[in-house]
Amino acid sequence: MLEIKHLKTLDTLAKHGNLVKTADALFMTQSALSHQIKQLEDSLELKLFERKSQPLQFTPAGKLLLQLAQQVLPQLQQTENQLKGLAIGEQGRLKIGVECHTCFEWLLPLLRPYQAQWPNVDVDIAGRLSNLALPSLLKHELDLVITSDPFEHEALRFDPLFSYEIQLVLPANHRLNTASNNQAWLQPQDLTNETLICYPVSEDKLDIFRQFLTPHNLRPKATEYTDMTLMMLHRVESGRGVCALPKWLLDTQDDFKHLPRKRLGQHGLWSTLYAATHTATNAQQTPYIQDFIDRIKQTMRQ
Repeated sequence: MLEIKHLKTLDTLAKHGNLVKTADALFMTQSALSHQIKQLEDSLELKLFERKSQPLQFTPAGKLLLQLAQQVLPQLQQTENQLKGLAIGEQGRLKIGVECHTCFEWLLPLLRPYQAQWPNVDVDIAGRLSNLALPSLLKHELDLVITSDPFEHEALRFDPLFSYEIQLVLPANHRLNTASNNQAWLQPQDLTNETLICYPVSEDKLDIFRQFLTPHNLRPKATEYTDMTLMMLHRVESGRGVCALPKWLLDTQDDFKHLPRKRLGQHGLWSTLYAATHTATNAQQTPYIQDFIDRIKQTMRQ
């Protein structure tokens, strides 16, 4: 009664909002699409959406099936990728370069379930490569690079993974968080009298400089450096300075949730991470690489 094609149809309907665009996306005629949906509704004895609404409004029954489609179809796609891997052989190499310190917070927990799924893939994370990761990818010394610095290159493909907000963390009772100065967001000039605690990488790799301070030709009063996120937060807690970290990371640090945070700029300071691969590798046709990219997207979407 209920087939995969029905789930794909409902998922596509939700994305496009009307029958005409859905039929085009599914390479069907509108009449064939309408017939398929009517057959399904007749077999269920339920309406799935209101046809005269723009965009289409799903009924409770339609929403239930749409939820099922959104759960099943990604799992089906992942399984199909894995079956392709069986057909072409599961053995391979996945050497990963990482251009951000905070990535390790979510990257390392992914490795165990991934390695269980792909036991014959040799996974390795290269040491800190700073500006050498993407050049190493071009030379096929790496298979995948996690970066926030995409650029146009015929030999590279950049697949967006997820976007996140960067917030400034302040010591308790800091002047920028007092009742007399309790503004909802900070301007670049607010940091010129602060000590900024950063990871030890070049400033053009740090969004707090690249997007927030440098465009205004501003700098903090001083900078301090540490490799460790926990030490960075400990220094802030001790009143040694302020730091800028991803909101998703701060939300996981229970021991430091008492520290006040501020948005950077009226609309926040945002960054996007990308999975960079070599076009010659064709990650989309290499199931174990594409599966790793999909796992990152799924994990960070939750």
